[in-house]
Amino acid sequence: MDELTDIYKRIEYLRNNGVKMKEIADRVDMAPSVLSALYSSVLPAYIDLLKTRTPDEALDEALALVNNVSKKRLLNNVGSVRLLLQEMEPDVQSEAESGNSFIKLLGKEAKESVQEVYNYSGMYLSYSLSSSTDSLKIEPYMIGASENNEYVKVGMINAYKSVHWGSGIISNHQNSYLMFNERDLPQFALVTIYLQLPHYEFPNMLKGLYLCLDYNHNPIARRIVLVKQSDSTDVNQFLEMEGCLVPRAELTPELEVYYNYTCQEGDYIKTCTVPSPKLDETDLEREKKMLKI
Repeated sequence: MDELTDIYKRIEYLRNNGVKMKEIADRVDMAPSVLSALYSSVLPAYIDLLKTRTPDEALDEALALVNNVSKKRLLNNVGSVRLLLQEMEPDVQSEAESGNSFIKLLGKEAKESVQEVYNYSGMYLSYSLSSSTDSLKIEPYMIGASENNEYVKVGMINAYKSVHWGSGIISNHQNSYLMFNERDLPQFALVTIYLQLPHYEFPNMLKGLYLCLDYNHNPIARRIVLVKQSDSTDVNQFLEMEGCLVPRAELTPELEVYYNYTCQEGDYIKTCTVPSPKLDETDLEREKKMLKI
């Protein structure tokens, strides 16, 4: 069944190089919804389950996640599907013809992500470690389609009442990236939240890593958990929500669960700028000492 792994990797290659899922489905004579289920749910789960299951057991458990993929038909056609995918190649353009290919890829993924956002749309409360105090930081988020359905719209209200808007990308039904600017224009300070998406529909909780700059523009990273509060994406309702900092001494038993997950040693990574005319190994040691202060 290694052919199934080959199929997943080949679809991923074609997708990452601009081939649409419908084109791939037409090539292998498969309904787009079936191919999408295979690529987004069945094959990722199958590959993960191979660590602890036999190939047959892994495939059975992975297929149980969807209801539109036949095991018999899949196994009967796995060889021909793999061959057809290997013969399929993306159109190649020179950089002069295509412009900045990475920016174009971001735009393409942003537009296609709108088709998947319904699974995660709604209002959330996020839980993470405050970078300034020993407190649990609680901040509202909103995820949904933009008014014109051209991109995934992301809103965040920080613990100090500032509202920030950005965009999201949902990739392969496994990862999501929420991105926005955390500074007032014309300054630019990118915040990126990498979320690991669960292998089931309409999850009530998302978790991942929160990457940003602190108030001195030093990069930091920390765990974050988003817990859904509502399926609504009404902007006015969202703007009525508030963020806050909850000191450790004031944690309720419910909040302590999130504090223990996001605010322990090792859940917060920070670097700082070391005043030095040069940068060498001794400065690395000094930085670590400064971070302990």
